[in-house]
Amino acid sequence: MDLVLGIETSCDETAAAVVAADRRILSNVVLSQIDEHRLYGGVVPEIAARAHLDHLDAIIAEAMREAGIGFADLAAVAATGGPGLIGGVLVGATTAKAIALVHGLPFIGINHLEGHALTARLTDGIDFPYLLLLVSGGHCQLLAVEGAGRYRRLGTTIDDAVGEAFDKTAKLLDLGYPGGPALERAAEGGDPARFDLPRPMVGKPGCDFSFSGLKTAVRRRVEELGGALDEKARADLAASFQAAVAASLVDRSGRAIEAFEADHGAGRPFVVAGGVAANRTLRAALAGLAERRGMPFVAPPLGLCTDNAAMIAWAGQEKLALGQVDGLDFRPRPRWPLDPGAAPSIGAGAVKA
Repeated sequence: MDLVLGIETSCDETAAAVVAADRRILSNVVLSQIDEHRLYGGVVPEIAARAHLDHLDAIIAEAMREAGIGFADLAAVAATGGPGLIGGVLVGATTAKAIALVHGLPFIGINHLEGHALTARLTDGIDFPYLLLLVSGGHCQLLAVEGAGRYRRLGTTIDDAVGEAFDKTAKLLDLGYPGGPALERAAEGGDPARFDLPRPMVGKPGCDFSFSGLKTAVRRRVEELGGALDEKARADLAASFQAAVAASLVDRSGRAIEAFEADHGAGRPFVVAGGVAANRTLRAALAGLAERRGMPFVAPPLGLCTDNAAMIAWAGQEKLALGQVDGLDFRPRPRWPLDPGAAPSIGAGAVKA
C-alpha cells in the first residue's frame, strides 16, 4: 500500500493528509486561519506564516494518527512548493524536507495549482485528457490537462481572478470576511435581474477573462445608491454580480470547449476546480453548459475545492508513479505557472488597483 503524506501551507489553511495510490483518503486535516485574519479583512502574510509554524506539527501528527500509520509506512512526503505566500510555503516545504531526510523518504515539491488540477482524478478517477476551469482567489484559467505536468493554457484572466473579484465585491457590499462565501449567502435572497451589470468578455474572441470592470460597475452602483445599502439592495447587488460572473464563465468555457474538442474530440470531461468551484450557483451554470455540450461534468466535493492537503498528497502520488521526485535543494517559489513555456498572457505584469 503506497501512501503519501501531503502538506499544504500556501495561504491561510494549515493542512496535512495521507492518501493511498488507490485513491483512498486515509486522513485530511485542515485548520483554517479565518479568525486570525478576520480583523484585517484579508490574509496577512506574516500572520499566516506564523500560524503555520505554530500549528503544522500538530496537524501532521493528527493526520498520521487518523490514518493509523507511522512515518515508516510512507512511500513519500509531498508539500506545496508554490505558488503562494512565500513565508507559508517555506514552512510547509521545510517541514516536509525534514521528515523526508530523517525517515529516508523521497520528497516531492508540488505546484499548488497542479493539486487543484488533478483533484478530479482523485475523486472521480477520470482519464487524461480533460478540460479544466481552475477558479480560485488568485487564479482563473482554462487548461487542457493532457497529463501530470502537461498543461496547455487556453485562456486566463487579464486582470483580477474571479475569487479576488468576489472578495473585493463582498468588501464593497460590506458583507464581511471571507468575502466569497458571504457574497454567495447574500445572493441567495437577491434578485439577479435588478442591476444591469456588464458580462465581461462575453461574445469576444478567445477564452480569456476579465473581472476588473465588473467590480468597478458594482462600486458605481453602490455610489449611486448613496453608499448606504439596505439588506435588499445588498442582496440584489450580490445576486446580480454572481449572475454576471456565471455568464462570463459559461461563455469563456464554451469557447474553450470548442478549442479543446478540436484537438481531443468530443465527449471528454469538463472539470471545474479551485476554491470558487464551491459556489453552487456557478457549479450549476457550468454543469448546464457541460450537459448542453455532451460532456461529463466533474466538480470535486466542496471540501476538496478549497485548499486542502489531500490534493497535494494525490499530486505527489501522480509524480511518484512517474518517478518525478525532488532533491532537498528544491527551491519554493511565490510564482509557479502550470505552463511556464507559454507566451505571457495579456496584462501579465500589469499593476492592479
